[in-house]
Amino acid sequence: MLGSRFGRLSHAVLREGVTIAVTILGLLAVTFLIARVMPVDPVLAVVGDNARPEVYERAYREMGLDKPVIVQFWIYLGKVFSGDFGRSVLTSNLVIDDIRRVFPATLELATLGTLIGVTLGIPLGVLAATRQGRWQDHVARFIGLFGYSIPIFWLGLMGLLVFYAKLGWVSGPGRIAISYQDFVTPITGILLLDCALQGEWEAFRNAFSHLILPSAVLGLFSTAYISRMTRSFMITELQQHYVITARVKGLSEGRVVWGHALRNALVPLLTVIALSYANLLEGSVLTETVFAWPGLGRYITNSLLNADMNAVLGGTIVVGLIFVGINILTDILARAVDPRAR
Repeated sequence: MLGSRFGRLSHAVLREGVTIAVTILGLLAVTFLIARVMPVDPVLAVVGDNARPEVYERAYREMGLDKPVIVQFWIYLGKVFSGDFGRSVLTSNLVIDDIRRVFPATLELATLGTLIGVTLGIPLGVLAATRQGRWQDHVARFIGLFGYSIPIFWLGLMGLLVFYAKLGWVSGPGRIAISYQDFVTPITGILLLDCALQGEWEAFRNAFSHLILPSAVLGLFSTAYISRMTRSFMITELQQHYVITARVKGLSEGRVVWGHALRNALVPLLTVIALSYANLLEGSVLTETVFAWPGLGRYITNSLLNADMNAVLGGTIVVGLIFVGINILTDILARAVDPRAR
């Protein structure tokens, strides 16, 4: 019995490991292919357009481009697995160092946006499902449609115009005012956390004032997605026999909805929240551009516009690994929450 259970567990772990390995290998193969088909000469990006032919040839050989493609891919894999994404042409820094510098800003923005989406989206979806066809349902569906349909860059610009330029309720573009930049020593890279750790509460308030508007813009998109999916899951669960049984037994409506139906909808909902979080981590390019937010999306965009392929591919790999990691974490949480998934 114990041996059989251990065997099944070992088989499941091995299967998951193979799936993850194949996914990562496929991701690296795609990024390598992108580097080869892009209409950008990586040698010219390094030596410049006016380089002499002998300089070009030497750089061409030093970059390994004279070797067979399969050898180039093998070298590429070795460098990536050692954390070597090359050097950025735009900043002259190692790409991995640039990513370490900009990623915490995106993490901070996406995390708060997701928290807003979860805090508002789940209750809104539950309310819509329990009031199906009534005005509460119509309001919730309108919010979902609005958050999905409106261009995020337009919403960001309107937010800056109204809440920053007209009302002055929040700070403008950027992550923190210039006057506070020297107050905080980077520790984690997450500005709010660094301010709190060092007791710089004035800088904390200033940083939060810069953060709240772009995170609210992302939070609206997240709220729309999570509320729509929560409504769909809850409508399905509220039609199940166990809900009818719970009501017949005399349980309160609140306990039936929140204690039984929502609990059973939690597993697919975890996947939705994880996907929403991953999308905000990699898809906040327009928001970061509008708000001059120094995050990963803006870094990749600027690198692409300047033909800095090392930075573009390094950022792409990091985004792909984030998706893989979040999917793995979601599977673990699903098994922990729902015994049926174990």
